[in-house]
Amino acid sequence: MAVFVIEIMIIIAMIGVLYYVMKHTENDYDKGPIYADAQNIDPSSIGISDNVVKASEEGGSMEGYTNIALFGVDALSTKGSDLLKGYRSDTIMIASINNATGEVTLVSVYRDTYLNLGNDSYNKCNAAYAKGGATQAVTMLNANLDLNITYWVTVSYKALATVVDDLGGIMINVESDEIDHLNNYQIAVAQAIGVPEDQIVPVRETGYQLLNGMQVSAYCRIRYTAGNDFARTKRQQEVVKAIMEAAKEKDAATLTNVFTDVMNYTYTSIDEKTFLNMILNISDYKIVKEGGFPSMDMMGAANLPAKGDCVIPLSLEANVIELHRFLFGDEHYHVSSNVMTFSETIAIDTGSYLK
Repeated sequence: MAVFVIEIMIIIAMIGVLYYVMKHTENDYDKGPIYADAQNIDPSSIGISDNVVKASEEGGSMEGYTNIALFGVDALSTKGSDLLKGYRSDTIMIASINNATGEVTLVSVYRDTYLNLGNDSYNKCNAAYAKGGATQAVTMLNANLDLNITYWVTVSYKALATVVDDLGGIMINVESDEIDHLNNYQIAVAQAIGVPEDQIVPVRETGYQLLNGMQVSAYCRIRYTAGNDFARTKRQQEVVKAIMEAAKEKDAATLTNVFTDVMNYTYTSIDEKTFLNMILNISDYKIVKEGGFPSMDMMGAANLPAKGDCVIPLSLEANVIELHRFLFGDEHYHVSSNVMTFSETIAIDTGSYLK
């Protein structure tokens, strides 16, 4: 099941009112927000290599970027504790922010990608969150992709539906092959967030139209059209942009209500200081690029024993080099020794199973 993660983009766009929310909302494990302390994390403990530490320092190719991991888990309740561990992160997205320009690049990591889980075992990458929560999922991303992520935001179904409804809905272009799937998925979404089925509003027509929270949540789960899971990530990225546009049109009172509501279904390691620094640049944040990992021209597929159908980075090394070009404009990136090792292991594990 896919849960779409969008809240961090709204946070970036309208961070000013969040400070109030962070100061006035209780922290407990049944009703959020749940905050994790990322201030004193040892980089090596979450997969950040010496190469990446150096590249993030002054003069390095990754200097001046803030990278945030966005996770959506397949929990079938609204408890904050469900965000901590035990559920797969069926949505995995990286938001890379150029601190100097405010430009944001989104990269969706395909959930079935065969990678090192951050504990020297290999499987579909969405299993990392189920095994070790956000910390292990972040470790998986850092170790496989040579990134320096310490901040994350995790949400459930309820968060997306809440944001969209509090904004009064968002405008989405619905295609003819999406309508049946969208309406069918609304049933599961309603059950997950505790909404009676008689409150479901079916989508009847194609075209650019206003969708409510359940409709958008269902739309983001669609994967059985042309393009399968890859098309689903594009839908999710379209929703990100639509939510940002809707949020920019709302007044402070409406946005305060959005944040108060959505943070009750959120687990995050983003600290107050980081949010406050973002306030100074609110108007400058903009999504400029969206992509996926692995790259379309450098991936394969394989049905692996005990793991099922997986997306295979044909060369993890080459994919990471391309990722760093896409995110940071680095045309001459050299991967870490860990990525080299992982790349070789993936090739050995999957070579005879590639379709």
